[in-house]
This record gives sequence, C-alpha cells and structure tokens, in this order.
Amino acid sequence: MCFERVKAHLNLHAVLPNLEDLVRLDPEARQLTRDWQIAIQFVVRQGPKAHVVFKQGACTVGRGLHVPPSVVLFFASPAHLNRMFDGKSNPVPLWGFTKLPFLSRDFAKLTDRLTYFLKPSEALLEDPSYLALNTRLTLNTAAYAVPELLAHRRELRPIAAGLPDGVVQLQVLPDGPSAYVVSADGKTSAGRGEPAQRPMARMAMKDMATANAFLSGKLDSFTAIAAGDVSIRGQLPLLDAMSLVLDHVPKYLS
Repeated sequence: MCFERVKAHLNLHAVLPNLEDLVRLDPEARQLTRDWQIAIQFVVRQGPKAHVVFKQGACTVGRGLHVPPSVVLFFASPAHLNRMFDGKSNPVPLWGFTKLPFLSRDFAKLTDRLTYFLKPSEALLEDPSYLALNTRLTLNTAAYAVPELLAHRRELRPIAAGLPDGVVQLQVLPDGPSAYVVSADGKTSAGRGEPAQRPMARMAMKDMATANAFLSGKLDSFTAIAAGDVSIRGQLPLLDAMSLVLDHVPKYLS
C-alpha cells in the first residue's frame, strides 16, 4: 500500500482516537466540548473511514460509518486527508452545511489543541502536566499504530502472520498510562488502559520522563534496557516484533 494511504489509516485510526483522552483529561478541551451534540463522519475516497461523536461532554472515536451523521467530511484521496492533518488543506463537506461555522471555529480549536499536545517543544515538556498528557497521547498513538501498520504495510505482513495469540502491554510506572496490543487469529487490535486478559509480554518504563524520551526516539532502546530504565518481561519474541513495527511509525507521523 502506498505511503499516503498508510499514513491516512494512521491519522484516522491512531491519531484521531486521542481526541477521547484529550476531551477527558484536558480542562480546556473539556470546557470547549461540554455542550457539543454532534457526529462528524470522515470519508476518504479509496481510503479509510472514521467518525467522531460528541455527546454529554464525552468524545468517542470509531472506525467506519456512523448512522446518522451530523456532518460528512469527504476527502478526494488519502493524500487530501493527510494534508488536512498537516494543516495544509480542508475537507469537502457533503452533509451538514449548517455546521460549517462550527467546524471552522469550534472543532478547529479542538484539533489545534490536539496538535499542541502531540507536537511538543522542549520548553513545553518541562511542565509536568503537559509532559504527562503528551506521553499518554504518544503511547496511545504507538499502540494504535501497530495494527494499522501490520495490516497495511506489505513488508510487515509476515510479522503479523507469525505473531502468536496474546497481549503485549506498554505501561508507564509507577501509576502512569498503559496501552496494549492484542494478537488473535492472525489479526491485531489495540486498546488503552489495562488489558482484559493477562499480558504475555510487558514493556514497562520507569517514569513519565523516561517514557516520553523512549517513545519519542530520544532514548535508545538498548541503552534504556541495559540501564534498567525500561524493563521487558514475558514472551520476548512478541516484544521484538512490536519494536520492529514501532520503528516504522516515525516514517509517517513526526
């Protein structure tokens, strides 16, 4: 699959779901969306589909179509969608024209807020609260990127086919965020928080600062593991496979 199409899958299914945690944990985003009652549908020609629903102060992001949507945003190609995520293009509204002022004003403020937390500066990372949310969103993105890359990067499909059934957990110690990847019957999925079943493999980062440096590629994995900053336990082949896949994420999202 071409670069733009893979990136579109990552933007809709690994980046966009971070809106859920942003609305839940960021006071500014929570205040902005508290009265929203709207379902926004994203449709990419020859590409992925996703929807974002705001209801009763909560945000839910899902795959595929939402019936009925309040707004339908159409993208002529995966590249068109990716340009929007990069702030260089706008979607084509197919439904919900009365909501256009909301999209250009209020929803744009929320997506700008998401970009603010996903693209940090060194100065921003000095704020512990910013560091915590940036790390959580980065962890979420990494976990949700794994199934997309395994499904849509042809050279990674042998890894997907060879994965044993089980759960890999990524967690920040002592009580930081956690995410996981589930492999079952040759398919993978991801989730936030604690997995429902016992993990077969676990990667734990000793604190928020270590996790942030590790997930952003500033901390070499071999050095981190040797120093005890990152610990790995369980089925190491599973963790090795996850690491190989995660190495591809910066090629698309940076």
